[in-house]
Amino acid sequence: MTGAPGRLLTVVGARPQFVKAMPVSRAIARAPGLAEVMVHTGQHHDPALSDSFFRELDLPDPVENLGVHGGTHGEMTGRMLAALDGVIARHAPDLVIVYGDTNSTLAGALAAAKAGVPVAHVEAGLRVFDRTMPEETNRVVVDHLSRLLFAPTRAAVGHLAREGLVEGVFHVGDVMQDAVLAMAALPDRSESDGVVRRLGLTSGAYAVATLHRTATTDSAASLAAAVGYLRQHAARLPVVLPLHPRTREAAGRLGVDLADLRVIEPLGPIDMQRLLAGCALVLTDSGGLQKEAYFHRKPCVTLRDDTEWSETVEAGWNRLWTVNDYRPRREIDDYGAGDAAERIVATIAHFVAERLDAPSAATGARP
Repeated sequence: MTGAPGRLLTVVGARPQFVKAMPVSRAIARAPGLAEVMVHTGQHHDPALSDSFFRELDLPDPVENLGVHGGTHGEMTGRMLAALDGVIARHAPDLVIVYGDTNSTLAGALAAAKAGVPVAHVEAGLRVFDRTMPEETNRVVVDHLSRLLFAPTRAAVGHLAREGLVEGVFHVGDVMQDAVLAMAALPDRSESDGVVRRLGLTSGAYAVATLHRTATTDSAASLAAAVGYLRQHAARLPVVLPLHPRTREAAGRLGVDLADLRVIEPLGPIDMQRLLAGCALVLTDSGGLQKEAYFHRKPCVTLRDDTEWSETVEAGWNRLWTVNDYRPRREIDDYGAGDAAERIVATIAHFVAERLDAPSAATGARP
């Protein structure tokens, strides 16, 4: 590699992306010849969903915070795309890294592709085969724009192959596995190991729930159905619901009563991991929390009609709320051994080194 470090621009905007970026950013910091620029789109701007995550996870402070949030999917993505054009022009990265399936993911990939900058997609290849979901559209488009596709599972590799994407595809395992292991080793910063005690809960005798997806919160009927399902479980054990700002606003606007649930403010990442570690059951419409439940070996019910993490269902740790029981339980060998981030960064380093050592690099120009 040439003397100048490879410049990596990481685009994040939502709580799950902050968590996923943590082990990768740590691996980048250890890698010779790489330098990272962290960009926060502002998609999750609430301090409980943003500032506390950067602080607790020891993430590098964002060099740029675009402050883009609110509006329709199209409006938000468009504003992000316009802002990211300038970010990419200012920092001239050799590679843009995006995570998951949010509007921030799509905007980052589109801005990079239009600027001629290669894209690396972490969590490539996930599919629920429902194009009415905005997240599914984001996943498909980003995968087809990316040069490096880091798939967490063999099923994801297969989905990409069926769409003709075979070059630049790497089955690396799941960075959330890395993140959960890393968070378990982080020092407590606010009595994090006492969150169960502070909430007056008994370990092993409560459920953890989250509701935040647009499909859940965009109508009174869908939100009332999800809340009603949580209430059924609350009849036999406390259901703790760290309430996403979108869900709080939707419940008030749509007149959906959250009575009988233990509603609390959103938690930081370490508190959330401690809460999961002590629970008996997870109830969620989140993609990421389905896996986090498995990493803590907790049964999960997904309040959706499909899931991008089909292996959690096949292995008996997860079920859809339309299904009455779990399959026989077994371990999942697809997620790796906590080394996904190292494998991702090693692949990125090789890719960037080849680009910087290309003939155009000899003239001082970026390829």
